[in-house]
Amino acid sequence: MEKVIVYLDDPAYARQRMPGGDGAPTHWLLVACAPRMTHRISKWVSHSARENWRAKWADRLFEQVIPQLQARGDTVTPILARGPLPELTRTLMAEHGETRVLDVRRPKQDQPGQGGNWASGTMMSLGALFLLAFD
Repeated sequence: MEKVIVYLDDPAYARQRMPGGDGAPTHWLLVACAPRMTHRISKWVSHSARENWRAKWADRLFEQVIPQLQARGDTVTPILARGPLPELTRTLMAEHGETRVLDVRRPKQDQPGQGGNWASGTMMSLGALFLLAFD
């Protein structure tokens, strides 16, 4: 049985990126990667409340992904990532032997005001400056 470690954070995006069933049974090690919380949230939310939120978030994610895989006859092991992914990958590979690793997490989008797409803002500012200069 082939074993595959899959890192995911969005069920719809993951379903589009995960390979289809080729008939061979597969053991999926689904690793839920919850969204990061800012360091400032620790002032307002306790550690146990954050862990509870992550667990509930992962449960909702698994509810949307696991039934589809089990319907194909595959085995699924849900895992919630609680630390750095390289360490988790090494641990899972040591426990399950040689496995394939898929990262089907949704790519991060640049957020305005966080050093994202500064080139377009710069070009707009220069354009406005030139318009003012020619008036």
